[in-house]
Amino acid sequence: MKIDRIAFHIGSWPVYWYGVIIGFGMLLAYVLYITEVKRKGVDPDKAFDRLFWAIIIGFIGARIYYVAFSWESYQDNLMNVFAIWNGGIAIYGGIIAGFLTLMYFIRKEKLNPALEMDMAAPALMLAQIVGRWGNFINQEAYGGIVSRSYLENLKLPTFIIEQMKVQGQYRQPTFLFESLWNFVGLILIIIIRRKRFLKEGEVAGFYAVWYGIGRAWIEGLRTDSLYWGPFRVSQVFSLIIVVTAISIMVYRRIHLTLPLYKESDIER
Repeated sequence: MKIDRIAFHIGSWPVYWYGVIIGFGMLLAYVLYITEVKRKGVDPDKAFDRLFWAIIIGFIGARIYYVAFSWESYQDNLMNVFAIWNGGIAIYGGIIAGFLTLMYFIRKEKLNPALEMDMAAPALMLAQIVGRWGNFINQEAYGGIVSRSYLENLKLPTFIIEQMKVQGQYRQPTFLFESLWNFVGLILIIIIRRKRFLKEGEVAGFYAVWYGIGRAWIEGLRTDSLYWGPFRVSQVFSLIIVVTAISIMVYRRIHLTLPLYKESDIER
């Protein structure tokens, strides 16, 4: 049975699972971010201000990005641009907008950019893990047509299998692939952030490489990608991020004298 997109009503106003799940993901991300902030000895009150604006502006950026690359679906009815409960946010738009917001605060408050990015990376990964389940409820971010037996052979619960039946055809659960890929990435981040060989900025670098590789692969399986001409936008952007992140980390290792994380940061 297909899952109802409406979670509950407040009076006559419907509250959609999509919004509930995205909000829950942001809440968990906030908790993890503040945990990282305290672990690094940074003022949590000021960090909250930065996170608040990064989330708000990032969410707006995610919507603008999606609408911009699927304009033909909105140009005849501009009010649909605001119908966010129907889905349609692009994580890369959110990352770009959130990154620029964080960079604004970094420059304004003369913060350590590498440290700030390292603290934000695990929280962002967690938000992505949870957020993909909003796509699941809305039956979006799916892949090509598959058989029911294919899904059953993946040992998926029945509720996932049934929700993957879109317009009469079973679909590859690429939302799940990405959520699981990010989950593994988060576990690895939690492990490597405590290693003595790690230098400032490399937690964020690992996030960029890990997510970029996974997204480039998974995007190739999807049938609802955003396109720019013949190219899948997210796939190209993922590859650019991977190459850029690796290049920056290699350059910093070779040409800059970078601090290792303090022993107190590693052991906490």
